[in-house]
Amino acid sequence: MGIGGSIFLLAVGAILAFAVNADISGLDINVIGWILMAAGLIGLIVTLWFWNSRRRTVVTRQSQTPVAGPGYSAEYRETRRDDAPPPPPPGY
Repeated sequence: MGIGGSIFLLAVGAILAFAVNADISGLDINVIGWILMAAGLIGLIVTLWFWNSRRRTVVTRQSQTPVAGPGYSAEYRETRRDDAPPPPPPGY
């Protein structure tokens, strides 16, 4: 859904829940507003959780014990990969 869609649902839900005083038979506008606000809040939390999980740094460490004997040494290797967000789309 994205942040924009979530904020839109929150705004429309708040308008329906707090600012509209219309009576429609069989339909409660206030309840629909609260439902839209809850859906927007859940969408915002899920979107932020996915964005946060994408920006992690992966570190792989490997160590190798030396083989007995002269001329051998221990080897330590660390690979670091930073997951960067994709570049923005080109401007039109």
